[in-house]
Amino acid sequence: MIERIETGERSSKIVKHNGVVYLTGQVAEGDTIQEQVRLCLDKIDALLIKAGSSREHMLRVTIWLADMKDFAGLNEVWNDWVPTGHAPARACGEAKLARAELKVEFIVDAAVI
Repeated sequence: MIERIETGERSSKIVKHNGVVYLTGQVAEGDTIQEQVRLCLDKIDALLIKAGSSREHMLRVTIWLADMKDFAGLNEVWNDWVPTGHAPARACGEAKLARAELKVEFIVDAAVI
């Protein structure tokens, strides 16, 4: 069974299938990479809870940076947010994002608790 939560015209914020939660890409506005990362991670926390999961149950995270020069700033916030011993598989690359002011986008898959 597939469950879709907060479904809009183009996407659902959460899709659950076979014990896995798939979150739509999360972006946030802010002046610095650290601010955008913090805001994105707050959104991810809320969506994971709504989906019946948590950051401790993340399986895979794909991170897109508008500029790889922001990699250290991303990791500065990320390293404090990921629970010790629960780091997901992770990929990070550079991509042109949907709007010029965006610096980062996260795509998260997690196990349902």
